Amino acid sequence: MAINLEVPRKHRVVIEQAHQVAMNMLRPISRKYDAAEHAYPKELDMLAAMIDGLAESGASEGAGAAGVGREETADSGKVKNGSNMASVATIAEMCWGDTGLLLSMPRQGLGNSAIASVADAEQQERFRGMWASMAITEPSFGSDSAAITTTAVLDGDHYVINGEKIFVTSGERSDAVVVWATLDKALGRAAIKSFVVEKGTPGVTVERLEEKLGIRASDTAVITFTDARVPKENLLGSPEVNVEQGFAGAMATFDNTRPLVAAMAVGCARAALDLTRDLLARAGVEVDYDRPAQLQSAAAATFLQLESDWEAGRLLMMQAAWMADNRKPNSLEASMAKAKAGRVGSDVTLSCVELCASIGYSEGELLEKWSRDSKILDIFEGTQQIQQLIIARRVLGLSSAELK
Repeated sequence: MAINLEVPRKHRVVIEQAHQVAMNMLRPISRKYDAAEHAYPKELDMLAAMIDGLAESGASEGAGAAGVGREETADSGKVKNGSNMASVATIAEMCWGDTGLLLSMPRQGLGNSAIASVADAEQQERFRGMWASMAITEPSFGSDSAAITTTAVLDGDHYVINGEKIFVTSGERSDAVVVWATLDKALGRAAIKSFVVEKGTPGVTVERLEEKLGIRASDTAVITFTDARVPKENLLGSPEVNVEQGFAGAMATFDNTRPLVAAMAVGCARAALDLTRDLLARAGVEVDYDRPAQLQSAAAATFLQLESDWEAGRLLMMQAAWMADNRKPNSLEASMAKAKAGRVGSDVTLSCVELCASIGYSEGELLEKWSRDSKILDIFEGTQQIQQLIIARRVLGLSSAELK
């Protein structure tokens, strides 16, 4: 099956719309909400209403995290460019505007991608229109999702959830939290399931909001669950514990969300490159794409190297999304995209600050902000080191027990 990583024609209109929104709505308020950490960007309500309207009309397939899923039916050899491809392209454009504001978009949380990845048809319909954040990390662990200690115990028609989650993006603002918890610690990874816990559920408490280096427009919460009773119908996917499958069902979420995080890094880095090229030109440094790098100034040669690294990250992102659209297993490619784009995003934005010297370091331009925002994209949804470990396991055909 041939793969074409050009932007599909059918998605170009919505991608251009996303670019216009990024330029005219997000950029102008970017600095405002970076300074006003924890303040909700009310301007996003109108934007969310626009996206909802497009979604209802069918004109914005995959315009955001909520659009990501694997609901497409395999079609005998026919190549698809569906919601995953559209999502990464539009998210990259929005993060060209502002990553923190993209993460603050109502009904576009990472929990929405979890629902799209794991929920059955009835749950997809029931949770439609909900803004869902995702709660995985706990005080006792970060990268090892199998180390979850939050418990979910079946009691009649409800699961009773107890535990604490940290670094929950949009944890205070969202309508619900997709919580990863274990049904039985003795059964290991296989017993880890995800649950939709709606806000207002007794026993669910937002303990505090974190103060952060970057993405300050996005709230990041610590949430505790104390005997929180959740309807058993809110367990996403199958409640059965399959020891042979492990927690592949829950981990399928990452196959969809990691390309989205890669897209965020691609968009943020592209913004830095575009502005840096303009600033270099104003300083008399022209980047000539028709001449070898070694025949140009050191600044221009560095810029060309940064762009080539960025392009590698973008292509890996597109490949992972394309594979998801065409129902191909993409765990390896999703991790490769996230690892490459996450590292490139951080390297590119910081290098652009350096290239632009005092202008890059000051708050007169957004370069210093983008370098702060991009760092988290190399950390959350699985750190750089964890992605490299996953890639090594896949390439070598080793299990997590064989290669730690």
